[in-house]
Amino acid sequence: MKVKVILLVASLMIGSSLMAGQAEAEKLVSAAKLEAGEMASKELKKMIEAEKNVIVMDVREENQRAEGEIYAITTIAITRGNLEFEVLNKIKDKNVLIVTYCRSGGRGALAAQTLKKLGYVNATNLKGGLKGWAQEGYPIETGIGVTLLTNL
Repeated sequence: MKVKVILLVASLMIGSSLMAGQAEAEKLVSAAKLEAGEMASKELKKMIEAEKNVIVMDVREENQRAEGEIYAITTIAITRGNLEFEVLNKIKDKNVLIVTYCRSGGRGALAAQTLKKLGYVNATNLKGGLKGWAQEGYPIETGIGVTLLTNL
């Protein structure tokens, strides 16, 4: 009986600490979204169709890119973990509009916030990330071509 109680208490403590960690991460993401702002998929789609000067930046891990990507005239892929080390060499114009995205918006927001801190004045995040884009019915380029995702 004592072992069961000890195991129950231990699992509750571990679960609580994991939840606390998730809550802290969500606070960081929320602050990043406020600082960098978010662009709606519809707005980005209009800009891409009008061939506006915008860099669409995928910050997902390389293996996640197999899910598909947003096609634009200027796209760049830099993982969130390498952003600070690579972006200054790849994007010289700190006034260009950069729209970051990840799968659902969290890492994209943190990346856009970092870009702002690095001096990229027009960095923002795609609201909802790739999932939000797909849920709006916009095309995603995959290794087998351009597709529309359904039932997300």
